Amino acid sequence: MKKLFSLTLLTALAATLSHAQIKTPQPSPGSELKQTVGLTDISIVYSRPSAKDRAVFGKDGVVMYDQPWRTGANSATKLTFSDDLKVGGQEVKKGSYAVITVPGATDWKVSLYTYESSNWSSYLEKTAAVSFSVPAAKLGHKVETFTIDVNNIRNTSATIDLVWEMTKVSIPVEVEVDKRVTADIDKVLAGPTAGDYYAAASYYHDAGKDLNKALEWIQKATAGDSPAFWQVRREALILGDLGRYDDAVKAAEKSKMLAEKAGNDEYVRMNNKSIEEWKAKKAGKK
Repeated sequence: MKKLFSLTLLTALAATLSHAQIKTPQPSPGSELKQTVGLTDISIVYSRPSAKDRAVFGKDGVVMYDQPWRTGANSATKLTFSDDLKVGGQEVKKGSYAVITVPGATDWKVSLYTYESSNWSSYLEKTAAVSFSVPAAKLGHKVETFTIDVNNIRNTSATIDLVWEMTKVSIPVEVEVDKRVTADIDKVLAGPTAGDYYAAASYYHDAGKDLNKALEWIQKATAGDSPAFWQVRREALILGDLGRYDDAVKAAEKSKMLAEKAGNDEYVRMNNKSIEEWKAKKAGKK
């Protein structure tokens, strides 16, 4: 009976140990970055190795020059784009891509492959969707852990930056905005609301397009009995940029009054500042 109990205990202990999981830090932890550029969503899934007192790039480095690299660790780095765009000056269709790079001392070759699996070596004998070269820059400081980031974000462009140790590579990205927004404007303005007119006017104003057209739209947005203070504020800004300072001051004073009723101190301050500036500009013209 005693032997049977011991055997049962040992069996239970062995079963418990077989299902036990010991968690330890990953040497190259995974990371996922999501960023919107213009109207396009970009996501990057990759692993992040660290230098750990090793040389990173070059003959004796972790990553050899002139040899294909998965651009990270563990598996193929995955880029996903929600819309068609340009990467490295090349047309790229929306979808997911594996990134394979060939680092060099002065420039890198970057190739994007239609994503099929995380096995990066499986892409080496395939034809890339696009390939291009980008210059490699030397940093003035050391970056311990490999980093991919989206920076220099503008309405229609950004860079995908690869940074590790003393090296930085910036991949230019261009996205389409104007055609999409203009098409939306044309479609919506067939039966627009005040909010639609405001959005159209705001885009034209911010993009430096036809300000008279922007004014026409914003005044349609503010023509009702109860315009919003931020809409009237936009009207004031457009009038100010057109040099119509008297009208700009009147609109700013109206926006200020509406903001005070709404309890929005920030817009009260912004309107006060603009009123002072436009009055000063008008006085300077005399």
